[in-house]
Amino acid sequence: MREGEPDDVALAAPLSGKTVAVVHAAWHSCGSCQVNRSQLEAYKALGARTISVAMMDVMTPPAPQGGRWPEYIAATPELVADARYFTGPPRESLWKSPLLRDGWWPLIHGDQATWLVELAKRAPVPEGLAREKIDLVHANHYFTIPLARKLGCGKSPPIILETQDIQARQYVLRNRGGFFIPPFARYEDMLAVELYWTQKADLCAHINAEEREEFVRLLPRSRHALIYPAVQPAPLALKPAEIAIVASDNYANFVSLRWFLQEVLPLAGPVPVAVYGNIDEGVKTRDKALYEARRELFRGRVSDIGAVYERAAAILLPTVEGHGLSIKAVEALSSGAPLIATRQAFRGMGVDPATLANVTLRDDASAFAAALRERWQELAGGTAQPARPDAATRQLYEASFSAGAYARALAREVAPLLNP
Repeated sequence: MREGEPDDVALAAPLSGKTVAVVHAAWHSCGSCQVNRSQLEAYKALGARTISVAMMDVMTPPAPQGGRWPEYIAATPELVADARYFTGPPRESLWKSPLLRDGWWPLIHGDQATWLVELAKRAPVPEGLAREKIDLVHANHYFTIPLARKLGCGKSPPIILETQDIQARQYVLRNRGGFFIPPFARYEDMLAVELYWTQKADLCAHINAEEREEFVRLLPRSRHALIYPAVQPAPLALKPAEIAIVASDNYANFVSLRWFLQEVLPLAGPVPVAVYGNIDEGVKTRDKALYEARRELFRGRVSDIGAVYERAAAILLPTVEGHGLSIKAVEALSSGAPLIATRQAFRGMGVDPATLANVTLRDDASAFAAALRERWQELAGGTAQPARPDAATRQLYEASFSAGAYARALAREVAPLLNP
């Protein structure tokens, strides 16, 4: 079996004969997309027939030809399922339904919580899906629940909702960089929308301990479980050749990278750092001057991110913003490479990062710069060592975030839903 495969659970195949539909946003090149991939692989390892149902979070022409669909489909060949379906609110929804009143009007005031729910309400069940006998729906993010509830075609299969953080926080963060008109949507109001739909799930699965505690407090009558997500392991960093940052384009990553480029890097001296991922587009859009000043660092999205980790002499996690578990941080753990990071990068992992031997924690810009400079001197001097298979971060990954750990946790939580 390949590395990371949940072999012991796969052999048992407790979901043999069952069909599981994984409902998710049609996003790619991000942590959520990696989570969706691991869900499909885990259910397949458990013996289930798997279905991917991707929902576009904008009004869209039908898949696979129009709008963003070609780009999304081309970018997600790794979402291997027995069947893939695509849906989204049709473009004419804005004019031929109450969406203008119920969704777009709140949106222009910053209420992204309501907007996404209204889009999901109008996303049709994909053609052909009604012929599937679905035993379990695994939904991602509260706003897919209106679509998830339609998939059983009147039979109401149980729904697991993987919350992936409190989304209202993300909306508040995004709204800082957007243009909206007053009165501005309040966090409390967007949270209320999120909780209304979250409580409709039969099980709320949370991907970090802090998130679970908060949802238990907010929805004490709902059933909750802590299930750390599975993240595909990166190759071991056996050929140390560069110092890298890997980041996808979201506002929290932009704020963190801006801090690094403006506050840390000038103190580090002429240290070359390579920045991988589509965060380059986010910086270019939000701060063009900063992008132009540091454009030589950006490598953009690459087809083989594993090769980046394999040649990492150090991976930087200069995280100063964001909520919920960082998938990119978990990916970095699995490489076994030395990490230079802020404590914020380890949020939700249930571990004291100071106990990890190959992690250097630095929350202050000058201290972060000093650690970066020291690592570069090792690399330039030829003394940088390759990662070890027993590196502390790799061991943490195997114990908490590997495919086997995730599949076992899913099997444990799914059993009561399918056999009440």
